[in-house]
Amino acid sequence: MTLTGSLLIGGTERRGTNGEIRGLDAATGEKLEPAFGGATLQDLDEACRLAAEAFDTYRETSLEDRAKFLETIAQNILDIGDELVERCVLESGLPRARVEGERGRTVGQLRLFASVVREGSFLGLRVDPAIPDRKPLPRVELRLRNVSVGPVAVFGASNFPLAFSVAGGDTASALAAGSPVVVKAHSAHPGTSELVGRAVTKAVKDCGLPAGTFSLLFDSGRAVGQGLVADHRIKAVGFTGSRTGGTALMKIAAERPEPIPVYAEMSSINPVILFRAALSNRGEAIGRAFAASLTMGAGQFCTNPGLILAVEGDGLESFIAGASEALKAAPASTMLTPGIHKSYCEGVAKLTSHGSVEKLAEGQVGERFQGQAALFATRAADFLSHKELQEEVFGSSSLIVRCRDEAELARVIDALEGQLTIALHIDEPDHASAKALLPKLELKAGRLLVNGFGTGVEVGHAMVHGGPYPATSDGRTTSVGSLAIARFLRPVSYQDMPQDLLPQALRDGNPLGLPVRTDGKLG
Repeated sequence: MTLTGSLLIGGTERRGTNGEIRGLDAATGEKLEPAFGGATLQDLDEACRLAAEAFDTYRETSLEDRAKFLETIAQNILDIGDELVERCVLESGLPRARVEGERGRTVGQLRLFASVVREGSFLGLRVDPAIPDRKPLPRVELRLRNVSVGPVAVFGASNFPLAFSVAGGDTASALAAGSPVVVKAHSAHPGTSELVGRAVTKAVKDCGLPAGTFSLLFDSGRAVGQGLVADHRIKAVGFTGSRTGGTALMKIAAERPEPIPVYAEMSSINPVILFRAALSNRGEAIGRAFAASLTMGAGQFCTNPGLILAVEGDGLESFIAGASEALKAAPASTMLTPGIHKSYCEGVAKLTSHGSVEKLAEGQVGERFQGQAALFATRAADFLSHKELQEEVFGSSSLIVRCRDEAELARVIDALEGQLTIALHIDEPDHASAKALLPKLELKAGRLLVNGFGTGVEVGHAMVHGGPYPATSDGRTTSVGSLAIARFLRPVSYQDMPQDLLPQALRDGNPLGLPVRTDGKLG
């Protein structure tokens, strides 16, 4: 497939005329061909207009047709073959095996949502039959279903050029909900974005769907991204990125005449709590496993273990020894972009020069744009006194907080911001201590895990990839797993509606054979 650098707007393609974007070879910083034309505000307006025009038709597509559409996108992505993998490796610096795995996850997400659509429980069908002779007042008939909120804007993520980008989880869940999608591609991987965008556009055509069901825009600045959130036809936003970027979009959305939700995943340092018995029994082994998680993918995961909490003692020292030895042998890895590499180096430099922080270990020195792993330590009192020590350093850097006792550990937990994950390393004698902390931890994170690390997010029905602010903008939601579809749905109740006016799914006899809760009972 020949890359053209074109915008893909409602089934057509054109060259953007508002400046240009170029992908970079992540390892060398060299510019890649072709140049991608930035969208104008007129291009944005057309994409949003077409999405709005497509909405009424697309949201009422049959569940089977919608599921087949998602499966067609998945197959089209696979059909691109090595060209997609090679371009993604070039633009992101990620190793081939990681990109192939991410492609598999992307395809798997699309197929998961196809199964969710076919099963139909996401519609939330409910029927409360009328009781005309109820005293003192009769009960009206009520029927309910979930409907799409409307067209959705999706922002591609830098760290997952496939799974959280053009056809990633936000797009897949929005399309599954019945929402047309306008994607703003991430400037770090425009070639990868065009290839996937063409796969989606082809699926729209092959499945006979309205052309405005999907559009892909490139933005040479910030005007198009900001304008997309501000456009009155967009009804929700999916975003994965920095806290600065996410809060800026939230502000735009909140100040619209009709405010809309921005589902932003922003920043998390993903604390790891090490308990006494686990440290005593296997502190060194936990340290080595931690180092492997910390350095995976150059630490560029939103669930990277950036904070370690433990009570001082021999067990913690064994952990530090194991982690330090493993980190010293860890090779530096190419980071996603020169800008991300620069920010990482600045974050490490700030910790290195901080008066309350001690550097414990470093990884191997790398070449240009490669991140060198780093491990630091501070005392709990200093961590509590210096808010800046909670700031995320996006990369293979982590900070150990030494606590005097369990009470001080609890105070540190109380001071934490919202997180995506919190990991507990425990052995059986630690269960009572862990149980005592669980009520606090449930209020701090969307996912609690035992004897592992947050890196590795299973795409399933019980996964939560979200958490209290600032991990996400809305801790009631997830951006991974089948529950992600709920972000783009809203309930509508139909009171005493004649049968021929009801949606087919709510008519007597359950003609579509979908799960329905009737008078409170699921059947």
